[in-house]
Amino acid sequence: MKYKVFRVIFFAIISCNKNSDGVKPIISDVTESVYASGMIKAEGQFTVFATSSGILKKINVTVGQSIDKGQLLFEIEDEKAELNTQNALLTYQLSQNSNHFIQDKISEMEMKVQSLYEKLILDKSIYDRNNRIKEYKIISEVDFEKVALAYNNSKLNYESAKKQLSQLKAQLQNEQIKNGINLKINQKTQSDFTIRSAFSGQLFDVLVEEGTLISQQTPLAIIGQKNAFLLELQVDENDMVKVQLNQSILVIMDSYRNQVFEAKVVRIYPILDERSRTFKIEAHFIEPPNKQYPNLSAEANIVIQTKKNTITIPKDYLLKDDFVLVNKTEKRKVKVGLSNYQKVEILEGLKPEETIYKPKNEY
Repeated sequence: MKYKVFRVIFFAIISCNKNSDGVKPIISDVTESVYASGMIKAEGQFTVFATSSGILKKINVTVGQSIDKGQLLFEIEDEKAELNTQNALLTYQLSQNSNHFIQDKISEMEMKVQSLYEKLILDKSIYDRNNRIKEYKIISEVDFEKVALAYNNSKLNYESAKKQLSQLKAQLQNEQIKNGINLKINQKTQSDFTIRSAFSGQLFDVLVEEGTLISQQTPLAIIGQKNAFLLELQVDENDMVKVQLNQSILVIMDSYRNQVFEAKVVRIYPILDERSRTFKIEAHFIEPPNKQYPNLSAEANIVIQTKKNTITIPKDYLLKDDFVLVNKTEKRKVKVGLSNYQKVEILEGLKPEETIYKPKNEY
């Protein structure tokens, strides 16, 4: 809906000179505007949801109180999660004790590796010496083969011990990491059963009762900034191209009858809501009402542009969008400019002194 007649008229009513059913154009101001509807919301208003399902065990807050970031709001039954955390903690503690045993084995293996390394150095020295004198026939072929075999065995034993040492260290590290991660996962799961506020503000409403079965889709509470409000409005997709930041808005609310408030566009969300086929915009009051509450309904006209001292006629005297009835019988084409729900600007085709008449059904 592009234009709407408010119960409180925003703009001056046209006072045309009437002669029977005829009127003459007048020189006046005309304002083009876009209709929007919506509500008042608290700055940063958000709905609290749980991250786990279960029975709501305890509500730790009351409606209207101030809330600090991180404050505990709700507690969900978490007996199973608590038992899982205790079990993970026990496993982690046992793994720490087991790790001490593995660490002792690592120390023993390090000593073994060192011993095998020293033996390898000795066997290599013997092998090198006998290899040099072998050509002088000082050592028999059989004895040299025994020396070479001892050297090769030393190399194999040393490499095998190093691999065992590496495996023990990896086992120790992996056990520590795995059990530590498992403990953190269970602690995080348990923390999901306590719901805390993500921001500081005021608690406007609690939407559940203790003992209720809740899920991750159940809204629990509404929180927003204290004493800080904005207008959240919906604009039809056909009108959105005309809306810009800082445009003036005239607002009425059921809570303040016969009063008009001025606001200003401060934010435009550049995505279409596919269900309502509207765009969301936010606005701030220039002079806000004395009292504001979240979710108060509001209707608004966003002022697109205004022309002063221009020729205008009543909108219901316009025939088929660009014709007027002059002297009761002459159907004349005119060029129109701005228009609102009351009047339309005439750019060409009509003089101020001419009289026009309401179109009949036959036209």
